[in-house]
Amino acid sequence: MKLTVLGCGRWGTFLASYHSANHDVMLWGRPGSASMQELMETRKNSYLTLPENLRLTQDLGQAMEWADAVIISISAQHLRQLAAQLQQMEIAGKVFILCMKGIEVSTNKRLTQVMEEEIHQPIQTAVWVGPGHVQDFSAGIPNCMVVDSASPETTDWVVEQLGSELIRLYKGRDLIGTEVGAAAKNVIGIAAGVLDGIGYTSLKGALMARGAREISRLIRSMGGNELSAYGLCHLGDYEATLFSAHSHNRRFGESFVKGEHFDHLAEGASTVKALVELGSQNQVELPICRAVYDMLYEGKDVHECLPKLFQRTVKGEFDY
Repeated sequence: MKLTVLGCGRWGTFLASYHSANHDVMLWGRPGSASMQELMETRKNSYLTLPENLRLTQDLGQAMEWADAVIISISAQHLRQLAAQLQQMEIAGKVFILCMKGIEVSTNKRLTQVMEEEIHQPIQTAVWVGPGHVQDFSAGIPNCMVVDSASPETTDWVVEQLGSELIRLYKGRDLIGTEVGAAAKNVIGIAAGVLDGIGYTSLKGALMARGAREISRLIRSMGGNELSAYGLCHLGDYEATLFSAHSHNRRFGESFVKGEHFDHLAEGASTVKALVELGSQNQVELPICRAVYDMLYEGKDVHECLPKLFQRTVKGEFDY
């Protein structure tokens, strides 16, 4: 199989490198990208050295012409622009796999919905999400992730073609829940970083339990299976997001509290805007998401937000 990976960040570059052992792979990075320039000049980045058979290109047309299947690993907020470019090319019959997590802030749309709105050719789209960091995978530490699609046949195909002992892929059967859960875990990750930053790390257990419950209600209200919040897309990704030193979202939350600059992408900072809107639209209370939003965008004091969530009126743990 010929595989193209769009996006030369840490995850996209790892996937391109890893799958080049079994497939013919081309990695695309946008012209002007400092990450792509480094890869083209040195064939390595901070995490890995590229195998010799991995092709590099900054020509999107060439990348599309090459591919039978396409992995997209870019910022969620840039997907619509990329999809519009792809629509101008001959891409009928290809399989697109979104290895990214987020909700489009300007529309509150899930990423597969963005693809549907922009691409009008017959393609198949899947999402691939769940726990795992490049640093761990590169060290040979295995993990489990989940693939989902509106087409069960597409899900099955991706799992069969790209699953391995290092990255065990499970088959999702709830696209709404998988996408919303994966996006929302980054927001909970920011909350965890805030707790770390103020010395309330012991509250992260409660944050995990209440966070999953909160997102399960949102998924249910949107027509998904609330149990997805307790699967690999969300709760299953908590260890990698709420506790790992590698997590950009957790580190962003901690840096925010400490007043330190953080220059890496933390998708949760954008996603929380969309989640708050979705909660309002679906009449679902999202206290953790609202607290993160209030801290980031309303200037509310950290000690007036997250810690007080756990001092709220007593009620049944699983009351709606």
